[in-house]
Amino acid sequence: MKNHLFTSFYLHLFIGATLFAPAVAAAQNITIPVETQHNALVLQTDAGKHLKMVYFGAKLANAAEYASIKKMYRQADDSEVLDEAYMPSGSEALAEPAITVTHSDGNKSLSLAYVSHTVRKIDDNVSLLTVNLKDPAYPFEVQLCYKTFYKEDVTEQWCTIRHNEKGVVTLNKFASANLNLKGDSFWLKHYHGNWALEMQPEETKLTHGIKTIDTKLGTRANLYEQSMFMVSIDKPATEDEGKVLFGAVEWSGNFREDFELDVSNNLRVIAGINNAAAEYHLKAGEDFITPALLYTYSDHGRGDASRKLQRWARKYKIVNGEGDRLTLLNNWEATYFDFNETKLAQLFKDTKKLGVDLFLLDDGWFANKYPRNSDNAGLGDWQENRAKLPNGIGWLVKEAQNNSVKFGIWIEPEMVNPKSELYEKHPDWVIKQPNRPEKYFRNQLVLDLSNPKVQDFVFGIVNDLFTKHPDLAYIKWDCNAVIYNAYSAYLGKNQSHLYTDYVRGLYKVLDRVRAKYPKVPIMLCSGGGGRVDYGALKYFTEFWPSDNTDPLERVFLQWEYSYFFPAITSSNHVTDWGKQPIKYRVDVAMMGKLGFDIVVSKLNENDLAFCQQAIQNYNGLKEVIWHGDQYRLLNPWENDAASVMYVNENRSRAVVFNYLVNNRYDKGTRVPVKFKGLDPLKKYEVKEINVYPGGKPAVSNATYSGDFLMNVGVNPNVNAGHTSVVLQLDEVK
Repeated sequence: MKNHLFTSFYLHLFIGATLFAPAVAAAQNITIPVETQHNALVLQTDAGKHLKMVYFGAKLANAAEYASIKKMYRQADDSEVLDEAYMPSGSEALAEPAITVTHSDGNKSLSLAYVSHTVRKIDDNVSLLTVNLKDPAYPFEVQLCYKTFYKEDVTEQWCTIRHNEKGVVTLNKFASANLNLKGDSFWLKHYHGNWALEMQPEETKLTHGIKTIDTKLGTRANLYEQSMFMVSIDKPATEDEGKVLFGAVEWSGNFREDFELDVSNNLRVIAGINNAAAEYHLKAGEDFITPALLYTYSDHGRGDASRKLQRWARKYKIVNGEGDRLTLLNNWEATYFDFNETKLAQLFKDTKKLGVDLFLLDDGWFANKYPRNSDNAGLGDWQENRAKLPNGIGWLVKEAQNNSVKFGIWIEPEMVNPKSELYEKHPDWVIKQPNRPEKYFRNQLVLDLSNPKVQDFVFGIVNDLFTKHPDLAYIKWDCNAVIYNAYSAYLGKNQSHLYTDYVRGLYKVLDRVRAKYPKVPIMLCSGGGGRVDYGALKYFTEFWPSDNTDPLERVFLQWEYSYFFPAITSSNHVTDWGKQPIKYRVDVAMMGKLGFDIVVSKLNENDLAFCQQAIQNYNGLKEVIWHGDQYRLLNPWENDAASVMYVNENRSRAVVFNYLVNNRYDKGTRVPVKFKGLDPLKKYEVKEINVYPGGKPAVSNATYSGDFLMNVGVNPNVNAGHTSVVLQLDEVK
């Protein structure tokens, strides 16, 4: 702590030395190091007051030496203009800009000169650097903001754009950040997908030109492309070696990420809101604040970078990220839309019998004029369906409590079916072109959240539920449609604002929800993983990774999600998808926030006994899984088995999940798996848990040193006879 405070204090003195010396600033270059515990990003002005980003990587021991970095690089002709910290267009720019504007007089050029900077220390770990830039020819300003989380090596970067011109300025492009990386070569790992095929990884070497990853879906923005990425420098990073940048845009709408390898073989990363069909008309005195680009860097491989990001998310971003979660039973795959109070009452009893905390009632509980008996009617009419629930939600809450379980409910408040009373009463609340045929995604349309009246309506859905039923314990918030025929009756001539103002409207609603209900668990769902980003997750306790709950597929999905999101955020449900036995399904789901979506009454005696025992084991280990450090041991893409490990903070307890992922003949683990993250001087008892009733353990109980377990390891003996093996490690004192 003393070293941290000294370094942080020294950094602030170094940065702050220029704050009150404008005369000196005009005569010499200013160097601004943005440091965390292990890393540094260095900004520097040149003779023309252009702000450059001259370094990104491991922190130097002597901060004064950052001033000498720039002169160490030989640049190609005119390429000194390529390392701008926030590249404007239309003046000296020779590369893809971070910002493009049309001034009120029609001029499209922009130049940004350094004016000043300030540092505000939020607490002992968090600081905010603000750098003020201004166009010398126009009253147009940009503030670059760098919020650093010292211990976690994480930075959130965004900008505030404003002007005082006589008319409206059009923002044609308005990225959140512009990073400049130096290296011999660069490798990009990013993700694509579709419904039930989320987080499909691709890694490629970046070549000269621009690689762009973007989405134009409006909502469910991550359906086809995810906004998370990794950039390896010099060579592809492995789990434990290599230099790697993790990044993600904190935005739940259209995003764009440009990766440009320039003429000097430097990589420029520009990321933020997608400007396609989204130019923004900014009035004088109005602030346009971009979402943040989140990033962390490690020169010790992907695993180290992911643990930094997971710690940051638990402490600073996720709702109650260092707290508890509820295990649950969901009725969707048991009943779909076909249920009534009698069926639900039995499911409450099954919830208690299973041993989980909460029953979650899914889609189909609402609407009367157009009953919600399928997905083509009723969405938007949020009154209890009298035929299914004559005694209402209140009766269900009490009946669940009578069975010693909590009650939660599904909503999809941003959407509407054309066959609904809401659509009949408020067609102007719906996003749709007035002169074109309506086009539906899952038989529904999107409500216009740029409209404050619609925001009030959506907030009212949640607020009414909790006002009438204060013991309601959980919400599943779904979002199943993209935006077709984008048009807002509310926005009038500013139609290009819709994609941006929709997301801002959503966040305004969620701000109100969290202000009034700060700790209520809410799952972020979007027809699977169509909206998994930290812009939304700041309001939620967990997310739904995919509607694909086949446990074999989930091994791969959960592996990739875990690079960017901690286990406590991943809702993993045991269902009837896949051909694997119940043990495999439960073991896979235990790698996050455990839930069930099965017909408990149809489980045979041994399956039920196994589930009950596994839940008890999970309750004893969930603190390690949710709040511990994660280590990936065997990559399922490269091996016959996958192996993932969680270790608690004081390294006294750990759990290792092992799964067969190749069902071909005679496949499995043949050699020991080396563990990670343990104390080499401690002794650990290794025992297998979640053994199926009547089954033979794959691993015998034994005690080993941490040194042995990390350098020799244990063979979990995963094979066709033991397709999943869970090992618990406890310190022996």
